[in-house]
Parts: sequence; C-alpha cells; structure tokens
Amino acid sequence: MRSWGNRPDTKVVDEPFYAYYLKSTGYAHPMADAVMGSQSTEWEDVVLELTRGGIENGGIFYQKHMTHHILKEIPRDWMSELTHVFLIRDPREMLVSLDEKTPQPKLEDTGYPQQSEIYEWVKINTDQACPVIDSKDLLENPRGMLSRLCEVLEIPFYEDMLSWPAGRRTTDGVWAPHWYGNVEKSTGFEPYRAKNQELPAHLAELDAQCQHFYQKLKRHRLEVC
Repeated sequence: MRSWGNRPDTKVVDEPFYAYYLKSTGYAHPMADAVMGSQSTEWEDVVLELTRGGIENGGIFYQKHMTHHILKEIPRDWMSELTHVFLIRDPREMLVSLDEKTPQPKLEDTGYPQQSEIYEWVKINTDQACPVIDSKDLLENPRGMLSRLCEVLEIPFYEDMLSWPAGRRTTDGVWAPHWYGNVEKSTGFEPYRAKNQELPAHLAELDAQCQHFYQKLKRHRLEVC
C-alpha cells in the first residue's frame, strides 16, 4: 500500500471491509469500536465506494484488502469491475506472528482459503490475468517484480514505488497505531530475511492446511522475465 500510495496517479483505501467484518463476526479485535466508527458496517455501502469511488483521468484506485474480511455472504459480482492482484506469503513466515496477535487462530483467520476462492472466482468469471505476487520474490527484487507487474497491468512503472517518506498517512486505517509500527518507520522494501524460528507444534496442522492454498496459488506466481 505504501508503494502504490506513493505513485503520482494513485489513491489508496485501507481494508475497507474491516468494520463490516467486525460487526458481522463480533470478533473482539483491538480498537474494534474505533474501526466500526470509522467505516461503514454495511457491505453494500463499501461495494459502492469501491466500484464508484475511483479517480478520473485514468487514475488508479488501489484497494488493499484482507481476504478474510470479505465474508461469504457478500456477493462476488462487483469484483468483475476491478482489476485483481494477489499477494501471497508462505504460511510459515506469518503463522507465529498471527498466533501472537490472534491466540489459537483458525484456518479462516488466515485468509488463505478465502484468497484461493476469490482467485478462482475472478479467473472463472473474468478474462483477467490475475497476477500472483509472492512476497519473498517482491522483497528480493522490488524493482523487477513491480516493473513486471506494471507491464502485465499495462500501466507505467514509477521509481516512486520503490521508496517513500516515513510516517503515518491519512489513508491509513484508524487501527494503524496498533498494527503499523514498522510500516510507519519504513522508507522502502526491506531485504528478504528468512524466518528460521521453529513452528510451534500446535500450529503444525494449521500450517499444513494453509500450505495447500498457498502452494496452489504459488504455481501461478509472476516471475521476472
């Protein structure tokens, strides 16, 4: 989101279904009341914003979504009006930190099955390329991956996508103080560093479930020519 938000032709929106997700599930996330007070809790309003709230004159409306926020009861037809890019990450790189923030996480908390389902819907119901970016590939070669992605999307690549000023943005969700500490300090993509910490035994089954969906999408990942 920082990368795209630093383009001169792009505006961004941060997790627009979060408030709806919290109201619908009743999950006691940090700052839940603030989140629900900052966004519409009705999915119809959110969809209208996403499909009609873009910018004119060829500008780009970048929407950062967490796939588990897009609950099954939300119809998918509006998605055909958008261009989709899927960012994936090896579950072993994130499950430990998720476990710290969400004790005893379930498969649906990870977003992997939802991401796979949405990918399949878009592939079946549109003629889009549906590029998949592996976060490891992106961190190892930011310029190469982003320029390749822009080529696939048929938009110009800007060097501005590779670095940005530190600090908070007005476009950040109200949850930024709890979640975005490292993001606010960042000025670019950090080099990839493998997380060699051992996966706790209680996460082994969840990792296996997530790997099924991750590996399925990884087969379609975009590569630098």
